[in-house]
Amino acid sequence: MADLEYKQVIVVRIDVKMSVGKVAAQAAHVAVLASECARISCKDTWRSWFNEGYRKIVCQASSEQELLDVVSAASKKDLPFAMTRDLGLTEIEAGTLTAVAIGPGKNVDVDSVTGRLKLFK
Repeated sequence: MADLEYKQVIVVRIDVKMSVGKVAAQAAHVAVLASECARISCKDTWRSWFNEGYRKIVCQASSEQELLDVVSAASKKDLPFAMTRDLGLTEIEAGTLTAVAIGPGKNVDVDSVTGRLKLFK
């Protein structure tokens, strides 16, 4: 297997009680949003990531503030990112920040923002 140079990291809050299906939906929402942002703003990076198989890693955050800190760090490094807030139609209150996605970007850049986070369990 060739070494992959690009990835996207999705970070999901664990302090908000969500079913497995809800977590999957929130992660999917934010992954698509970040991908579309990158496809428009960083075409070459997006294309390289996509051609490698569009690798995604899912990590966890313990609070809304931790998600916001990740977004702030990504913004300072000019990495594409997206945030998703729930519509409140099923399990959680409308407007709740549930997940963020960082990248796609080069592994070293994305890791500098998300490397300390634990994998989602």
